[in-house]
Amino acid sequence: MKVTVVIPAYNEEKYLAGVLEPLKKLKEISQIIVVSDGSTDDTIQVAEKCGVQVIPLSENIGKGGAMAVGVEKAREEIILFLDGDLIGLTEVHVQNMIMPVLNDEADMTIGIFEHGRLATDFAQVLTPFLSGQRCIKKKWLYEIKDLAKTGFGVETALTHFAHEHNLRIKEVHLADMSHVMKEEKLGLIRGFTYRLKMYWEIAKNVRMGG
Repeated sequence: MKVTVVIPAYNEEKYLAGVLEPLKKLKEISQIIVVSDGSTDDTIQVAEKCGVQVIPLSENIGKGGAMAVGVEKAREEIILFLDGDLIGLTEVHVQNMIMPVLNDEADMTIGIFEHGRLATDFAQVLTPFLSGQRCIKKKWLYEIKDLAKTGFGVETALTHFAHEHNLRIKEVHLADMSHVMKEEKLGLIRGFTYRLKMYWEIAKNVRMGG
């Protein structure tokens, strides 16, 4: 079995290549899809230059929607979701996430940052269920109701589904890895506003799941 990687990306021109390069070196990965979620920078051009499959969306439809679009185009039965702004991703990180699912030791893995940066490490210790780094069997994704409408609540929806259906979940520690926080990308005010929107979409999915 092989793996399809789906990366929902919104204006990630600065960081995307650093995420794609380790993926291209792994024989277990047969397909890499970048879904540009209405990006207005050079995200599409960076992905094309790296030689991966690009799905350019003309409008921003949200993270859950972008992930669902990627899943529809995925050839393989195992999907690895990664954020487009990761810092320090290595081949070992990726293998540690995909091998438990490939070997049928887990139905879903969740990547947890460790020894990366204090802010992102602390956030994931408090809320590991919000991690966007996941490997899961595609068949489960088709059973999640309204996945495309979850927005930033998609990780909450995935976690709730996994627990509700007794899926085997394995947390994988991603040493020396982190991601760029919204406030760093967009500035303090815009970043904080974006974060509030993200938390609202997460809260909606927590209520729906409950």
